Amino acid sequence: MSFDIFGFRALWSPYFFIVLLVIVAIYFLIIGPWRTKFKDSSPVSNKQKLLFVTAILFIYISKGSPVDLLGHIMFSAHMTQMAILYLVVPPFIILGVPDWLWRSIIYRPVIKPIMKVLTNPIIALIVFNGVFSLYHVPLVFDFVKTDSLYHAIMTTAIFIGAMCMWWPLLNTLSDWKSLTGIKKVGYIFADGVLLTPACALIIFANDPLYLTYSEPQAWINALQLCVPADMLSGLNLTGPDMFNTLPLVEDQQLGGVLMKIIQEIVYGTILAYIFFKWAGNERRRDELELKKNLSPEPVK
Repeated sequence: MSFDIFGFRALWSPYFFIVLLVIVAIYFLIIGPWRTKFKDSSPVSNKQKLLFVTAILFIYISKGSPVDLLGHIMFSAHMTQMAILYLVVPPFIILGVPDWLWRSIIYRPVIKPIMKVLTNPIIALIVFNGVFSLYHVPLVFDFVKTDSLYHAIMTTAIFIGAMCMWWPLLNTLSDWKSLTGIKKVGYIFADGVLLTPACALIIFANDPLYLTYSEPQAWINALQLCVPADMLSGLNLTGPDMFNTLPLVEDQQLGGVLMKIIQEIVYGTILAYIFFKWAGNERRRDELELKKNLSPEPVK
């Protein structure tokens, strides 16, 4: 059956799209006409602008496009949505926001000490992977998926955890202590290991784990998170099998596999980014040292 029965609002989330447009507009106002109001501000490169806009685009794809609706019908789509939101979007945001704007946001009396704690590498790893794994415990998942308030709280908590998890790797603030060298490689490896148990639970389960993808009434309740109530009340729905031809267990296993594949791709890309950045810094350091050694000593 076609997704068109759910209507335009469920498929394309126009109000959410407007909110994201406002966020992009504010971003360009801050880095443009309002930039002089910020201490030590400097022009923002086109690369950073592109990174930020790409992050917003990915947010809309995962939470505002038909992918969001599909995530309530197919578990594999849900896990793809999770991977985009928490593994792809945060690096783009961290790198897309200029350092002087980050300082104005986090260098505040209340925010800075909290950020210092949450972005501690060990705490950041435990918090993100712990909350992500807790969310995918079947009892918790089925409860959160059928309540809009708890769903918003949980997804926000995971996103904040993801931002804090990526921060020690990618932030470029010169006065903010971060990981360096081989520690970054170990950090990414540890992150991958900590996320593995949750994915393994899903991949190797022999039965459907989540009622919101197997029990018709629970599934309909979960649909209320993305389908307007007036539209949902007029539909005759019997279960997700109306739209998903993939068996429940296979769809579930595919979701766990997709999460691990996307994770490996993202982490591999970040490792490459870290390596080339380190190599570039080492090359510039060697060039400066060479110039220093070749420059004539001043006559006494």
